[in-house]
Amino acid sequence: MTQNAPLMQLPGAKVVRPERPMASGQMTLIVFFAIIAALYFARDVLIPLTLAVLLSILLAPLVGLLRGLRLGRIPAVLLAVLTAVGLILAIGGLIGTQIADLADNVPTYAQTIESKAGTMRGYAMGQIGRIATRLGYDDIVGKKPAKPAAAPAPMLPRLPTKAGPQPLPVEVHQPDPSPLELAERYLSPILSPLGTVGIVFVVAIFILLQQDDLRDRLIRLFGSSDLRRTTVALDDGGRRLSRYFLTQLGINTAFGIIIATGLFLIGIPSPLLWGVLGGLLRFVPYVGAIIAALFPMALAAAVDPGWSMVLWAGGLFIVVEAIVGQLIEPLLYGHSTGLSPISVVVAAIFWSWLWGPIGLILSTPLTLCLVVLGRHVDQLEFLDVMLGDRPALTPVESFYQRMLAGDQDEARDHAELLLKERSLTSYYDDVALPGLELAAVDAQRGALSAEQLERIRDTISELVEDLAGHLDKQPVVDRTEEAAGPARDQPVLSNARPPETLGPAEGLSAVWRGPAPVLCVAGRGLLDEAVATMLCQLLSKHGIGARIAPYEAATRGNINLLETSQVAMVCVSYLDISGKHAHLRYLLQRLRQRMPTTPIVVGLWPSEDPSMPDPTLRDEIGADYYTRTLHQAVEICVRVARMSETIRERVEA
Repeated sequence: MTQNAPLMQLPGAKVVRPERPMASGQMTLIVFFAIIAALYFARDVLIPLTLAVLLSILLAPLVGLLRGLRLGRIPAVLLAVLTAVGLILAIGGLIGTQIADLADNVPTYAQTIESKAGTMRGYAMGQIGRIATRLGYDDIVGKKPAKPAAAPAPMLPRLPTKAGPQPLPVEVHQPDPSPLELAERYLSPILSPLGTVGIVFVVAIFILLQQDDLRDRLIRLFGSSDLRRTTVALDDGGRRLSRYFLTQLGINTAFGIIIATGLFLIGIPSPLLWGVLGGLLRFVPYVGAIIAALFPMALAAAVDPGWSMVLWAGGLFIVVEAIVGQLIEPLLYGHSTGLSPISVVVAAIFWSWLWGPIGLILSTPLTLCLVVLGRHVDQLEFLDVMLGDRPALTPVESFYQRMLAGDQDEARDHAELLLKERSLTSYYDDVALPGLELAAVDAQRGALSAEQLERIRDTISELVEDLAGHLDKQPVVDRTEEAAGPARDQPVLSNARPPETLGPAEGLSAVWRGPAPVLCVAGRGLLDEAVATMLCQLLSKHGIGARIAPYEAATRGNINLLETSQVAMVCVSYLDISGKHAHLRYLLQRLRQRMPTTPIVVGLWPSEDPSMPDPTLRDEIGADYYTRTLHQAVEICVRVARMSETIRERVEA
């Protein structure tokens, strides 16, 4: 075979034309725009279906209540739907009656508004005249401009006329519309919404009747491989939506009742109309209450010759909306939705652009459905991150980010938030140590410079100093709030475990309560000294004195200069995750030579170091105690202190 032989002649060779794969980002973008296009062009079908699904979710608790009264499924569903229809008709009848009453007094209101407009016009002209007088244009004010003389009409030449018959005027009349055309013209705007409402109620009835069957079909379609996760997702979505609708319905009903009562006391006509309208418009996020306030304020301006009634009506809406929006809703919706405030605003803009006013009303429940999907479907997790109220970063990641940025104030705020429900030891073990471990990993792979490591060390040292006023005990948590669910801004620990607290080491002699009975020696890493600082602080809070010795103080050239006269125990902080423990072994040998009988505890803070459970390696290093948490380190020191006190008492006896 020659060198120029074609490749296809080689045995076993196969030439395949390489395909150009489409990037996943481009495919995601195409799918995203396809979904938006489908939502926009199919809105005439999707809007009634969405309203039917949400109505069925709203009526599901009532159906369950009726089923609990031993009614069958069909009677319960029909009775619940009839109740909803009755409420809608009652509200519509009330609105129509109130509007009819207002229509009778429209001429009187028009005269009042015209009188106020004239008064305002005269006041404005008077102010303009005063300003003109002050500016020196008083000779112009009040003088009417002379009317220019009318220009003479141009003389047009007369055209000669011919004798004969004059043309007849022609008028074109449309034929009278037929009864069918009249019905189509006037009934079409009414029948179209009524048809949509009828479709919504019919579909809602079938959804409520086939609720279990539809759930099983959804599980079969989307989650037959993981029944547990799919069931949890459906239950979570239904529970959150139902709670949200019921909560919003209750809040808006109370809002309407308060507004109607206040307007009645102010004296504005038809207060029931404005209360109902306020409760309904408040389903529109952010602008609903503002729109609802404009109508009674305009009516107040038409009823009252002065302006006091307008001001009272505006003040009523401002006060009630401020209390409901800033106090009541954050407390209730914080446990019922799970949406971030910015996501509600963005969702309102997006859905109103996509589906119009109906989309504005449905924006919050639809966004809530997306958040539930993001929490239970791995491929859609970005929805929960972007729209949900849960922190985007874990407490450990947030701690590390603030350390990297050197943001001492943010780090302290983050710590204060976590310390509301955890002890200081638990915060250090569950947040600070894993955060420093992330820094050690980045330092080992060369992602952090020495300057950044020093900034992290200085920031954590300042943070530990700021937290010196916190007692190391479990804070009292309100169990009612805890049962209701986590607060919106409350971070959740990624490796949360039961909080642990230690009592003070009581009954110890002055030897252990002195300035330096425990010597905390930092390892060779820049971050080991930060952990040693935490340990010293925790020991002091439990009645044991401690001081820090940097790694340079225990080197070969300085070990003999180390002050050890009052040292009763040594704690070595070790955060190096390289798996090479030679420098740790040599450090302990130097400490043993300097303090042969002093017990030594080594804190192996990396939680994923697989080498230290080896008994042979432990014996080779030669420490008396090993620990992976600061809680255990403090517990060991307290236990050793009590043992030494017991031995001392026996010797003295």
